[in-house]
This record gives sequence, structure tokens and C-alpha cells, in this order.
Amino acid sequence: MTDEDGVLPGGTVNAGAVHRRGGLVDRPAPRTAHALHPYLSALRRHGFDAAPVPVALTEDGREHLTYMPGDVALPPFPAWSMTADALTSVGRLLRRLHEASAAVVVDPRADWPSDLSDPEGGTMLCHNDVCPENVVFRDGRAAALIDFDQAAPGRPLWDVAMTARYWVPMLDPRSAAVLYPSGLDAPARLRVLADGYGLSAEDRAELPAVVEQVTEVCRAFVARRVAEGDPVHVRALAERGGWERWDRVRTWLADRRETFRTALLA
Repeated sequence: MTDEDGVLPGGTVNAGAVHRRGGLVDRPAPRTAHALHPYLSALRRHGFDAAPVPVALTEDGREHLTYMPGDVALPPFPAWSMTADALTSVGRLLRRLHEASAAVVVDPRADWPSDLSDPEGGTMLCHNDVCPENVVFRDGRAAALIDFDQAAPGRPLWDVAMTARYWVPMLDPRSAAVLYPSGLDAPARLRVLADGYGLSAEDRAELPAVVEQVTEVCRAFVARRVAEGDPVHVRALAERGGWERWDRVRTWLADRRETFRTALLA
């Protein structure tokens, strides 16, 4: 064991089960690992060096990946992770991922997860979970993406909307205050993310509605986990305001749809 070995912090489903062993990460393998590992290797061949490289799958259902050094923001999210420069860099990193991912053929035989995936599908594999806990920062800028467990085919715009939900965040101020610094200007930050990504005018006009669609998919995901009695999601739902909070976010997004569109297209 070295000083660098041990349990890595963060995570929800895999909390406490992800270990660093020197230059490797040892973690539970997703059920799509046999299709996901070739995808991750292909990303590197297409010039995207900001994702872990698969090393091995073990007989006990775990995977070994290269460790991506840097800082990861954990909740409650620190101010350094929510600066405009940080947000711009998240958009740029996501665009780089999509440009490489578009060149990788998706395995049609794989049973890609549907929990957070784009209901309209697509030919490109999206990350679908670019939350702060899954972005590695170096020198204040997003440098790598980790945890591709929710990756599934979809539209690039779906991934942008999911990222916006976490990073703007696309939450009413009362809900955002639970985990985020105060005073974040959602319309302005949505524009910063879109600018960093280089989003087209057509996609900018559509983005607010897709964010609402993403939010409904996320709500359904939580509802399924709560109905199954998953203790992590049951506790999180109770601590963050229950279903009233989800209702409030839904109304807040719908009421500000045109405000967001104006900010994006101004």
C-alpha cells in the first residue's frame, strides 16, 4: 500500500466501493463493461485523452481503469468549481468528448442503460451523467471525465442539457441552495455553458425544452429507485425536499423557458 492507495470519495451507487491502487482505479464494473471498454479505448484513438483507459475486467465483477489525477468537486459544491471559467471549460470538454464519440461506432448488441438516456436515441454514445462529481479539474479547469456507467446512445444536445442541469444548475434558487453557492445566475450560466460548448443557434433555441425533458427523465429515475426502496435515493429525496421540490423545479423551468431561450440567443 502507498499513501495514494485507498477508497476514493464521492459517488452514489458505488460509494465506498471505488479504490485507487497507485495508477489504477479498482471499481465495480457496469453491466455494459464489455461494450464500454472498447468505446473508451476508441476515444483515445480518436484523440480524446480525457477519459480513463480500461486495463482489465476481473472475475469478481470489477474493472481496472487508469487513474485520472486532479480535483473533483463534492457536495456541497465549492465556489472554485462554479466559476464562469470552470463552467466554460466543462462545455469545452464535453464538446471534445462528443467530437471523438461521433467517430466511434456504437455496439448495437449492447444493452445500454436507459435510466438517464435520451428517449429519442441516437447514433452517438453520450455520457449522460456529467455531474460535478464526474469531472476532474486541474488548475481550475475541467480536464477529464470519469464514470461512464450511464453512457448510452443519444443526441449530443441531450448530453448538453443533462450537463446544464447539474452545472448551471437548472434548479430554482431554493433547491439550488442545498448544494450550490448562492447567487448563481442561471440564464447567464446557461449561456456560458453553451458558448463553451459552441452550441449552434438551432440547438440553443431547443435547449430549454430539452432541459425540461431531461428533468422529467431524472425524476422518473428517482421515482423508480424510491419505489424499489433504494436507501440512498430514499434518503436523498427526504433530505432535499421530497416530491414538492421536484414539482417546484418543474414549474420554475416552464415559467422561465423563454428567459433561458432569450439568454442563449442574445
